[in-house]
Amino acid sequence: MPTSQPKTIRMVAGLGNPGEEYANTRHNAGFRAIDELGRRLGAGYWKSQCGAEVAAVRARGLDEEGHPCVREVVLAKPQSYMNTSGGPISKLCAEYGVAPEELLVIHDELDLDPGDVRVKVGGGHAGHNGLKSIINKLGSRDFSRIRVGIGMPPGRMQVVDWVLKEYRPKELEEGAQAAVDAADAAELALERGVIFARDHVNGAGKPGAR
Repeated sequence: MPTSQPKTIRMVAGLGNPGEEYANTRHNAGFRAIDELGRRLGAGYWKSQCGAEVAAVRARGLDEEGHPCVREVVLAKPQSYMNTSGGPISKLCAEYGVAPEELLVIHDELDLDPGDVRVKVGGGHAGHNGLKSIINKLGSRDFSRIRVGIGMPPGRMQVVDWVLKEYRPKELEEGAQAAVDAADAAELALERGVIFARDHVNGAGKPGAR
């Protein structure tokens, strides 16, 4: 796993499935987080580009010399369904000249407790089909991630049924709070870098902190 993040994040992509029927499912944690982030950063207009909904926003950050600055960041929600997210994201990266190290992906994570949020730099896909598609299309694992915990399915429920299951009314608040926490982590990564965000959000000694 990379120990440093030398490049500034220029694109943040949230993973999910398009359509109202998926809006309140666990698999759409990335979409909810990117919507929250877009609201904060003033994304007033989303356009269709390269098979994704895209908004260009201005975000605070640091320049190459470590001085505060404001720069353009691309927000994206692939519209090709989770399993083929890599197609739109790779096309957008090519369109905007974004290297894998400059990409931050927000996605749901079975291996974290519901509502838990963790930042990760690089790594594999751990069976997540959206990440697998991105790795295949980019030819790189070096993008950063914000992992939004949804927990494992109960009993004998299949994973596909769990991730596509709508939140029950009493779970909606938890999902909404996770989106807020993930957007917080993304803002921190944009402002101070992914390594700073990882160390601040994950916390020393917490499981999965590195």
